[in-house]
Amino acid sequence: MKSEPDDVSFDDVLASPGQVTSWYGVRNYQARNFIRDGMKVGDGVLFYHSSCAVPGVAGLAEIVSAPYPDATQFDPKSPYYDPKATPEQPRWMGIDVKAVHQGRYVDLKELRSHPELEHMRLLAKGSRLSVMPVEPAEWRFIVKLIG
Repeated sequence: MKSEPDDVSFDDVLASPGQVTSWYGVRNYQARNFIRDGMKVGDGVLFYHSSCAVPGVAGLAEIVSAPYPDATQFDPKSPYYDPKATPEQPRWMGIDVKAVHQGRYVDLKELRSHPELEHMRLLAKGSRLSVMPVEPAEWRFIVKLIG
């Protein structure tokens, strides 16, 4: 899961009550579908900092809620407002994420240097999704890198 650290950083999650934050603002249908259809309580998360000076995996987290309608889609003052969404027919989903382990920051350059990760979706040319699955072998490899 990618987050811009100026918006929500891993340190922000660590400082949140219970070290839990709501993952909101996803406005891509494929990423929304990964949240809605693919994530369940207990799933691991690579918390990735994007759109920053040194993008990379900032920590490990886990999913601690079922998906639910993202409230920002209904708020006209929110940059994530969607006038086509209604409480009866929400278009966008949120999910709660809990920080589990900070460990070592693994930057994008280092991730790209490992042949074990050459097929990782995150590292594919043109990959822009904020939420995407990680293969079990990739997960295990990155967890070892983080320490």
